[in-house]
Amino acid sequence: MQVACLGIMVADVVARPVVELPERGRLTLVDKMELHTGGCATNTGISLAKLGMDVGVLGAVGEDGFGEFIVHELNRHRVDSRGVRRKSDANTSATMAMVEPDGERRFLHYLGANGKLVQADVDMEIVAEAEILHIAGALVMPGIDGEPTAAILRQAKDLGLTTSFDTVWDARGRWMEMVEPCLPFIDVMLPSLAEAQMITGKDRPEDVARVFIDHGVGIVGLKMGEQGSYVRTEDVELRLPPYVVEAVDATGAGDAFVAGFLAGLLQGWDLERTGRLANAVGALCVTAMGAVTGVRSLEETLRFMEVTPTRAG
Repeated sequence: MQVACLGIMVADVVARPVVELPERGRLTLVDKMELHTGGCATNTGISLAKLGMDVGVLGAVGEDGFGEFIVHELNRHRVDSRGVRRKSDANTSATMAMVEPDGERRFLHYLGANGKLVQADVDMEIVAEAEILHIAGALVMPGIDGEPTAAILRQAKDLGLTTSFDTVWDARGRWMEMVEPCLPFIDVMLPSLAEAQMITGKDRPEDVARVFIDHGVGIVGLKMGEQGSYVRTEDVELRLPPYVVEAVDATGAGDAFVAGFLAGLLQGWDLERTGRLANAVGALCVTAMGAVTGVRSLEETLRFMEVTPTRAG
């Protein structure tokens, strides 16, 4: 196994296009409503598998139809699901994604089984089989956020793994309180710029990245949407423009970026090529409805990179 993705697993109900929300007691029609796998661990895991990587997912689902659907989709994409725990005291986490005509989204979310995941659920024997442990969706896993995640990362480092870390928006506003214990054990930090700004209290990408590096992180990759990405280490600084595509649904784009970044690292590529691959996987993701539908094979993605202009070029 090359990557073990530990984190949130979600069933996404995606509606498109949502031009306006209905008034109370009223109904609004949409052109499409579909059920997709979601959640950072599921999305990143399946995207990595579509890129040809050997990957497993660890997390929690409920004993319900949504949970069965997620595990079935993992298995269909040849993602190792041995680390998925089934919780009898909560339903599978679910999100209603309302996609606007330009691809941007509004969400309604039920925390569900993700809120029941605890450190004891994490099978470190499975983690030990991997080269990279990726924490996928920190800040919305109350059972392991903060010190428990730091302990898991520490164990992974002791086992010789590379560690990576991605966040989601923390509606509870705990940010650095939950992230700081983890930072000394993170090799690759891959949040969105908006989330990273909230964690660090800084605005400019270079200042945000400096905070993480000063806390011990080796590589920082900031997802910046239409501005592309910003990659920083102690010695390297890169601003990488996005590829020009027609956006259909931005769901999962950040997780696709992460998958591309980790795939590049696994190929042994330099940071510029790795970051450009991450941008490309993220760009392809938004060309179809659902978090992983638009993600293609590594060969197809490299071909896309050769023929598709970037916004700066």
